[in-house]
Amino acid sequence: MGTVHARSMDSLPMHGRDMGVHPDDMIEVQEAEQETKQEVLENKDVVVQHVNIEGLGRTKEDLLGYEISEVFDAKNLIDVMKKSHIARQKLLRLGIFKEVEVVIDTSDDICVTGEEPSVSADALPNGLDVTFEVTEMKRLTGSYNTMVGNNEGSMVLGVKLPNVFGRAEKLTFQFSYGTKETSYGLSFFKPQPGNFERNLTLNLYKVTGQFPWSSLKETDRGVSTELNFPLWRTNHTLKWEGVWRELGCLARSASFAVREESGHTLKSALSHTMSIDNRNSAIFPKKGALLRINQELAGYTGGDASFLKEDFELQVNRRLVWDSVLSASLWGGCLLPIGGRPSSIADRFYLGGPTSVRGFGMYSIGPQSEGDYLGGEAYWAGGLHLYTPLPFRPGRGGFGDLFRTHFFLNAGNLCNLNYGEGPRAHLQKLAECIRWSYGAGIVLRLGNIARLELNYCIPMGVQSGDRICDGVQFGAGIRFL
Repeated sequence: MGTVHARSMDSLPMHGRDMGVHPDDMIEVQEAEQETKQEVLENKDVVVQHVNIEGLGRTKEDLLGYEISEVFDAKNLIDVMKKSHIARQKLLRLGIFKEVEVVIDTSDDICVTGEEPSVSADALPNGLDVTFEVTEMKRLTGSYNTMVGNNEGSMVLGVKLPNVFGRAEKLTFQFSYGTKETSYGLSFFKPQPGNFERNLTLNLYKVTGQFPWSSLKETDRGVSTELNFPLWRTNHTLKWEGVWRELGCLARSASFAVREESGHTLKSALSHTMSIDNRNSAIFPKKGALLRINQELAGYTGGDASFLKEDFELQVNRRLVWDSVLSASLWGGCLLPIGGRPSSIADRFYLGGPTSVRGFGMYSIGPQSEGDYLGGEAYWAGGLHLYTPLPFRPGRGGFGDLFRTHFFLNAGNLCNLNYGEGPRAHLQKLAECIRWSYGAGIVLRLGNIARLELNYCIPMGVQSGDRICDGVQFGAGIRFL
């Protein structure tokens, strides 16, 4: 957090033995005057006359005016400090400054013009000047880190050009090498001045992934554009994606159904995502709810794939006694092929594993052929969790807060639908052969973006062809049921 300096304030009167004041009385006088000054600062009206930004190089000043404008609305010193801190956070959020410091000064300071000291002509007795001292990022930066996906780890190398044109634009090249996926991509990010949440992203990428549960490997070469914007209390993403997909067999033992899917396809799709998230944390939420709804339409802008895909995610969290939390989640989705074309194995839903219905193998629920799981066109999954602190609270307030114990109950189903049968038949099919499991385990938070789970699972409702993981199961990821 940056420091806020207040200069040119009247110092406290000096007292000492020469003035006939006892040292204990001196301390009491100083404390009383400090309290009096604090009350004056909180109640006395002030005017922010000037807001300056020092240290700018390639950054355009008009961009920053939107981020610091609210500082002028402050009415007292405490308000100035609060609004200056908020403005500092906004400046750092732009991703173009390495450091931002704030200095609050009185406007009647003596300044030097040439060689003669003078007082600013427009200075008011209660006027303040706020200065943001910034340090811009380098024109070219590199990064190396590791990333955790859904039961997958990756090494990520990146090169970034921040603030390319002086208005918080960002050009990024990233290479990722993982246990199941290798990718590289080039992206350009452009925010709207004054509204950082409203931004445009262009991507050019290539991704090669392995899916051992389906004996499938897939290489995607694509381009996409995304528009993100807030609307009232919701956040929205509009996206167009054009991707050339190459599907192949991962092993010679791949089933005929997977071999039949092999080859090249072209997918062009429009999608829209709406989300409402008022949770206090994405990994260990203690309160709040999340609702995310996604629609994807492929085929109307070209390509071989033609379908309508809908899915949603709902999570509700409620704090209980003794710092425990009850969390409930519900996922669901369906895929409707359009134009008489069958759905692709690359577009279907998958279910099972330590990140969804625990106690089952990774994506090993539902339709399969010769041991290869083919995914389904409809699914639902629900989870109920009770999170508690570690027993006896070791490391409370520090390392121990990274851990939680949890007791869980999961259930779900995945299947294909005959869309000519009607909604009642669809619901009946999704209600048949429900897989479920229960158990307990320990959860570890990795920053605020991912988590690890070590659980003891007892799977129930197992159907023929399902692959189970009865006993200890380990999971890592960013999205959990």
